[in-house]
Amino acid sequence: MRNREPTLYYVIGILITLIACTEEISFSKAKAAQPALRVGMELSYPPFEMTNTAGQPDGISVELAHSLGKHLGRKILIENIAFDGLIPALRTGTIDCIISSMTSTPERAKAIAFSNPYLKTGLTLLVGKNSPILSADDITKPGVRIAVKLGTSAHKYATQKLKNAHVFVLDMESAAVLEVMQGKVDAFIYDSLSVYRHHRRHPKTTRAILNPFHQETWAIGLRKQDITLLEEINKFLQKFKDTGGFEKLGKKFLPDEKAYFKAHNIPFYF
Repeated sequence: MRNREPTLYYVIGILITLIACTEEISFSKAKAAQPALRVGMELSYPPFEMTNTAGQPDGISVELAHSLGKHLGRKILIENIAFDGLIPALRTGTIDCIISSMTSTPERAKAIAFSNPYLKTGLTLLVGKNSPILSADDITKPGVRIAVKLGTSAHKYATQKLKNAHVFVLDMESAAVLEVMQGKVDAFIYDSLSVYRHHRRHPKTTRAILNPFHQETWAIGLRKQDITLLEEINKFLQKFKDTGGFEKLGKKFLPDEKAYFKAHNIPFYF
């Protein structure tokens, strides 16, 4: 009997090892078998969503998406979709989530679910050099001409809040900037980073009023029924923040902007 006991323990040990290996292989296969996560974004909003010199998706949101993919163990497919088509694409199943500098608003939350906020921002003003607009208070005056981009939170804000203004809704951000430069509108409402960048490109014809007059947050959009995915995304966002992920993205893509905002006591994104 004493000779059999070591043999028995040896066999049991082998069986336990085989079972563990089988479970690990099965887990790996299941993980590898997960479908790709289709992430929708409009690749026309650098440095968040854009294409690089090779024509491939690039930017803060793209890197965020790939980091999410690593967390989930899923391949990421970036789908370039016009901003106003992102929520319809999500609801019809063309994409699985939205990472496209999208503001989480009560109106949008009626149609889709949002993750916890991952970025703070706000609406600011790009105005012409000779524009009568000196502060955000001036855009409430009668007859003020305001440009907004179609489908953005600025579009919603202007149509709901600026009842005395003439609101011009444009498809392209660049078109709104041109309207400001040519004096055809008094102000273009957009986020602080974009306004800062447009002013830096056109300092002779524009002014930037960068203190946000309406606070906003960005979040990842999902279908309401995808509760498990929402929970995993929220876990990822917290971990990404705690481990300095957002700080690294800011240093990589926005070093000059971050320094400028800090020097002028303007709230920064991360």
